[in-house]
Amino acid sequence: MIYGSQQSLHSFLSGSIVQHLPPISSRSPSFILHPIQANRAEQAGSSVPAWAMAATLQPVLPCFMLLLLLTAGAAGAGRHAGGRTLVFILAGQSNMSGRGGATSGTWDGVVPPECAPSPRILRLSPALRWEEAREPLHAGIDVGNVLGVGPGMPFAHAVLATSSKVVPAVGLVPCAQGGTPLANWTRGTELYDRMVTRARAALAECGGAGELVAMLWYQGETDAMKKENAELYQGRMEELVRDVRRDLGRPDLLVIQVGIATAQYGGKFLDRVREAQKAVTLSVPNVKYVDAMGLPIASDNTHLTTEAQVQLGNMLAKSYMGTL
Repeated sequence: MIYGSQQSLHSFLSGSIVQHLPPISSRSPSFILHPIQANRAEQAGSSVPAWAMAATLQPVLPCFMLLLLLTAGAAGAGRHAGGRTLVFILAGQSNMSGRGGATSGTWDGVVPPECAPSPRILRLSPALRWEEAREPLHAGIDVGNVLGVGPGMPFAHAVLATSSKVVPAVGLVPCAQGGTPLANWTRGTELYDRMVTRARAALAECGGAGELVAMLWYQGETDAMKKENAELYQGRMEELVRDVRRDLGRPDLLVIQVGIATAQYGGKFLDRVREAQKAVTLSVPNVKYVDAMGLPIASDNTHLTTEAQVQLGNMLAKSYMGTL
């Protein structure tokens, strides 16, 4: 049977074939279409959920009909200014990767609703492939550390909930590594090269349907331990922003940095680093500042609690949405 219009295709998708599909949990992986592709299908204007389209079309419809729908979906996404997957780099040290519920040697496994998995929230895996994001978001990235809840998932949920534009998905690119000073993130270092490589791979994996919109940066607790590092912080951060923008071809890339609230191992130069962070927002265009000071701190006196990470994610989302 050949369907000659989108309306008839919609009727087909709404009919008995969808009703007779096995439960999602029992379907083989071959029934699942990439989330970005599924969202393209949803942009075609059908009220049928993207997952239903994807699950139905791949095993049942002829290939030419699948291509027809995806082509229409891509065209529909192109007509919407906000129809592209929004890609965010998450970088810095442990409070960005997340230690919420994980400061006692093991993660307590508590995942607040604001951090729950969603088909519209993706993360770039260690293997440079998009997958459904879930806590701990930095698993396989922030190696050698006990990981917990961070700000990434609540940030993505808040962006999706408050955006006035069509956002098929939010793609998170975790890059943070615990215990690292800013000097370890300068151009040419392992962490810098990994971050740039992952950001480029994330966009490539979007197949032209993604847009790198911001880097979220939470780092500085280690630099607060030494006077020299604290004094050099502003210049190093300014250089980092310039290098990232140049290497990723985004001279105006938004950077939202978190003002640190603690110093690692009781470092004495917390205020100096915070002053440097604020100064960067004045010296470099399109750099925003979100202050973590006052958020709940875990018993280790260094890391944000799960509750604090949820609050921070919402604060970051508010800062991002304020730039639109």
